Amino acid sequence: MKMLMKLVVTAITGSCLLIAAAHGEEAKGEGKSKTDTGILIDQIAVVVNDDVITRHELSSYLAKVKDQLKHQGTPLPAAKELEKQVLERMILDKLQLQFARETGVRVDDNQLDKAIGRIAQQNNYASLADFRAKLVKDGVDYKKFREEIRNEIIFSRLREREVDSKLVVSDSEVENYLEMQKKQGGKSEEVELAHILVQIPEQATPDKIKDSRKRADDAWQQLKGGASFAQVAAGSSDAKDALQGGDLGWRQTDRLPSLFRDAVKSLQPGEFSAVLRSSNAFHIVLLKNRRSSDTPVVITQTHARHILIKTSELTTDAEAKARLAEIKKRIDAGADFADMAKQYSEDGSAAQGGDLGWVSPGAFVPEFEKAMNALKPGQISGLVQSEFGWHLIQVIERRNADVSVEQKKQQAMQAIRANKSDEAYQEWLRQLRDRAFVEYR
Repeated sequence: MKMLMKLVVTAITGSCLLIAAAHGEEAKGEGKSKTDTGILIDQIAVVVNDDVITRHELSSYLAKVKDQLKHQGTPLPAAKELEKQVLERMILDKLQLQFARETGVRVDDNQLDKAIGRIAQQNNYASLADFRAKLVKDGVDYKKFREEIRNEIIFSRLREREVDSKLVVSDSEVENYLEMQKKQGGKSEEVELAHILVQIPEQATPDKIKDSRKRADDAWQQLKGGASFAQVAAGSSDAKDALQGGDLGWRQTDRLPSLFRDAVKSLQPGEFSAVLRSSNAFHIVLLKNRRSSDTPVVITQTHARHILIKTSELTTDAEAKARLAEIKKRIDAGADFADMAKQYSEDGSAAQGGDLGWVSPGAFVPEFEKAMNALKPGQISGLVQSEFGWHLIQVIERRNADVSVEQKKQQAMQAIRANKSDEAYQEWLRQLRDRAFVEYR
């Protein structure tokens, strides 16, 4: 059987990658051609800093996107527009992966296996092996699937480190948010949106701004002419969700940028806005639907305490578990839980006898919260493991209570951060793109 030889030439020659082929085997796949000497040539589509995107890679990605759009029932944009959108997505992905390598953001195989294992569980597969078998049966290249998941985790970590960790929410912003909720009677409206984003380059000249505005106006004219919003977004939007039709899902109106919030006030479901201008982009917003949403006022809170034995380089997992098991024996024999916590717990709550006070849902890691929620007042758990070590938990009492002022402030802060994060992430991607060397071939 004739086999392609391994890649033997890695240097870029002109605008091609040269790959040795044995015995004149026919070249296969879009973006590849064959020379008279039996050399497969995979043409370069774009040079991205010190890396490249080949025509074959572009063709493969393009085919996947077309299948995705067809599955969603979205009409395909013009071929050139779609190729441009896909290529820009690939450039941004390439730039993020390059930045991750340069700054030490990595996901090892063990972390990746755990992440895929969680995906398997969420899809109700008994094991990772069963999940893999199903993917292979459906024609999915499992190796490529793993790398796609690895890349998504890297993108998420980059966003957390480069964007989310640097966001600042002021007290005045929180107060304004709460005041707006108060005026709405504690109720918030939700809207289902899609959008088209046309970026303005950093330090753009008036001509560049005019070009961006023309692109936005052209997209708006297509919509006015009856083209579907998803189709125009896939062909014209610079947003990362463009190939998903620009879908933003359901958003609370008080979490929207003021530009969007003001625009959708006068829209009916199915209508789209005029071209909107922000500091660094032009936007078109589609209101798909709206509904009222009551902000929860009463929640169930738990008053609990715990004892924590941490695992560390000096204390193995087995040693920590054994130490806590011995403490539990003493409590079961009549020792006071609070006294044991003061003596042995390695948590900051030890001085208070392990008392965590009244806590609301979502305050603890899932393993801890699941075990705590299963207890009745007065009950003590078995040994519970979390990422911090081993816990012994006691529920003292529960209550239904109005959300505290502090809790409302926390919710407001999270809402504001979510809104700022979306805008800041798009800006970070734009700057990453503007700083890069990108050459189309």
